[in-house]
Amino acid sequence: MELRQLKYFLKAKELSNFTKAAKFLNISQSTLSQQIKQLEIELNVPLFNRIGKRILLTEAGNMFSEYALESLKKANEGLLLLKDLNNLTTGKLIIGVVYSMRIIFAKALTEFAVQYPNIKIQVVFGTTKDLLEKLNSHLFDFVLTFHEGPKYSHLKYQKLLSSNMVLVTSKKSTLVNKKSIFLEEVAQLPLALPFSGYSTIQFFVDSFNQKDLKPNICMEINDIPTLFEIVKTGHWHTILSDTSVNDFQVVGIPIEGKTMKRNIMIISLKEAYEKKAVKKFYELLMGISQYKQ
Repeated sequence: MELRQLKYFLKAKELSNFTKAAKFLNISQSTLSQQIKQLEIELNVPLFNRIGKRILLTEAGNMFSEYALESLKKANEGLLLLKDLNNLTTGKLIIGVVYSMRIIFAKALTEFAVQYPNIKIQVVFGTTKDLLEKLNSHLFDFVLTFHEGPKYSHLKYQKLLSSNMVLVTSKKSTLVNKKSIFLEEVAQLPLALPFSGYSTIQFFVDSFNQKDLKPNICMEINDIPTLFEIVKTGHWHTILSDTSVNDFQVVGIPIEGKTMKRNIMIISLKEAYEKKAVKKFYELLMGISQYKQ
């Protein structure tokens, strides 16, 4: 059953004449008659009684016309919805974000919401592992996260920016005036680090192991704002991306080393349809990240 057949059927019903309906639809009468006949064959019931040049709806045709009209109405509403979606006047975005990207992401989110107020946005913060698992379950349009190592063939990767890893310390700390710090020095400090679910901690565990260092990890906390509160006391330090540091009571000291940079990526499912709203959000993110770099 095709939408055009429903359209032909409804016009023939309205005008009670195949010839007039065909003329209105700008098709031949034989084409209209053939399409309606095919519809009747598919439905296994006659829709019209043909009496000379006149046509009258059968009981089945009269009952079916209500559903045909509703089907065409829904199809037209769907077309309008897709046009609205492409014009960014409706729709929804679901985005997964690592905490370290919250500052840059918030700027892009604000700009997007002002420009496209009718697009609903749902934001979920989480660890890289959790976000990628949910992306693979088609729960996100895209995620913003760190990425090192192999790339999976079913995912699309777009580099957003490179982030320096820093020792985050209180402004009360004696380290506050240091321009940079070596990993060997960091290992001697009392550290409060993110939980093992965060890719940042794994990154530094690997970095410490490569240098045969045993860091003094006093606490592991799975809440980044709480980490900042601990660091502000001046008794402990943490290690984060410089993109996550925006508290006036702490400073980020760059950690020396060529490997102390991490790539933040926009990751999405390669085969998934990319909505226009997603592309616009990408553009805002790219613009803000270029300005930052």
